[in-house]
Amino acid sequence: MKLYFSPGACSLSPHIVLQELGMQYDTEKVNLADKKTASGGDYLQINPKGYVPALQLDNGEVLTEGPAIVQYLADQMPEKQLVPQVGTMERYRLMEWLNFISTEVHKAFSPLFKPTTPDETKKTALDTLATRFEWLDKQLQGRDYLTGAQFTVADAYLFTVLAWARHVKLDLARWPAVHAFFERVGARPAVRAAMVAEGLRKA
Repeated sequence: MKLYFSPGACSLSPHIVLQELGMQYDTEKVNLADKKTASGGDYLQINPKGYVPALQLDNGEVLTEGPAIVQYLADQMPEKQLVPQVGTMERYRLMEWLNFISTEVHKAFSPLFKPTTPDETKKTALDTLATRFEWLDKQLQGRDYLTGAQFTVADAYLFTVLAWARHVKLDLARWPAVHAFFERVGARPAVRAAMVAEGLRKA
């Protein structure tokens, strides 16, 4: 398999999952500005949507969208328990978390990274994130991870988007349980390995 990524983007989530699973895989960096891959290829031929992540499977198929990719990967090695069994209420709860992170946290960050976004719009986005983090803080109190004691693909995704907070001067320390979660996940060997591989931290 090959994961197409951009350092620190939401593609870090499946990168963490691949490390957690101990799978064999290749990576290729994508320049999102010119849509070129590190080998000089046209990324739009891989993923016409133009953004990461994309996972090229061994049979040549390409899977896109982070929440779909991480579930696919985890389902290949169910013994690692990064996702609950298909069809169980626990699996739907995991999907509930993935959708919340995708629509209510990930997308709320988007205007903050665009230089053309008006200041008033940025303020609204920051206020929205603060509201979401306030709710998250309550959910994480007394829990190691989003669904309890077991690390799942949803935790990899939440960690990835929480890492963007420092880039927009949003101090996670305002939400102690969220901050503790971020530090806890960041200390996992697989998370550290994925970040080192993307040049986000030193070995």
